Amino acid sequence: MSMTDSLANDVGIKPACDALAVSRASYYRWQNQGEDSEKEYIRPVSPLALSPYEHQQVLDTLHDERFVDKAPQEVYAALLDGGSYLCSVRTMYRILEAHKEVKERRNQLRHPVYTKPELLAEGPNQVWSWDITKLKGPVKWTYYYLYVIMDIFSRYVVGWMVASRELGTLAKKLIEQSCEKQGIQSSQLSIHSDRDPSMTSKPVAFLLADLGITKSLSRPPYVSNDSPYSEAQFKTLKYRPEFPERFGCSEDSRSFCHNFFGWYNTEHYHSGIGFLTPEDVHYGRAEQIIKERQAVLNDAFTKHPERFKGKMPKPMALPEAAWINKPVPENSDPLRH
Repeated sequence: MSMTDSLANDVGIKPACDALAVSRASYYRWQNQGEDSEKEYIRPVSPLALSPYEHQQVLDTLHDERFVDKAPQEVYAALLDGGSYLCSVRTMYRILEAHKEVKERRNQLRHPVYTKPELLAEGPNQVWSWDITKLKGPVKWTYYYLYVIMDIFSRYVVGWMVASRELGTLAKKLIEQSCEKQGIQSSQLSIHSDRDPSMTSKPVAFLLADLGITKSLSRPPYVSNDSPYSEAQFKTLKYRPEFPERFGCSEDSRSFCHNFFGWYNTEHYHSGIGFLTPEDVHYGRAEQIIKERQAVLNDAFTKHPERFKGKMPKPMALPEAAWINKPVPENSDPLRH
């Protein structure tokens, strides 16, 4: 305030207060206080406030065995029914807040904090994602269960199965066969899934431990970006023009899936892998195919460079990596990601 006072002597009170962002009321109050201007201002106690004894009485009541698990509104109502009034509900909250007790006062179950899964694949057979979806049967409330295991780097479906129910032993069998077919070695692979019973079953857990495979689970409740590859693949399946509203029998569903996965792996040009087929990426043919595409574009450019405005066209590249919740390096700035 002394700086404001000094400036006010030269330019006036209002310009000085505006320049230093000081309220004129505060400046005048400081002037009137004289020598005590720098002392901390103490707000006077309202005549309506509770006395210290009444304050403690309210706190003791809220801590009473009858009310310790009740909200202030319930305490207030119960006291009125008993012919007693201590204070308003809002005052009860103020007293609790002053003692850092404004929270869930009941002893309730606290759910653990689940770690966000972070998986990175820079080539095939490093990270698989698997899930189960329902296929409608011939009548209402009947379903067939489609198990699908996909490589997240190549989008190649390494294994699938249609069953009449969801069972951990069936999942174990599919994973075991898929690992054998792909020649998976110990400590080579991570498998990600959600937390359905089959995924968290003991047969699956024991199998993964025996094979040296790292198990990864989505966070509960289901977080969509924790299983993006399996969810997207199921959407492709169910949005196919030939996908029926219902399947007549289990053999009908298996026949459909056999044709679908044959098309998906060998013919489907996937946008997430540079419009290559999953099979080409999974078995290392992508680099040669991209070179051949580049040769075709080079020839087209040589014949008609004006159509490309003098710039050599390039085919879409294969992404260098795929991930579930992209891991952030420890030494990087998280605000930049």
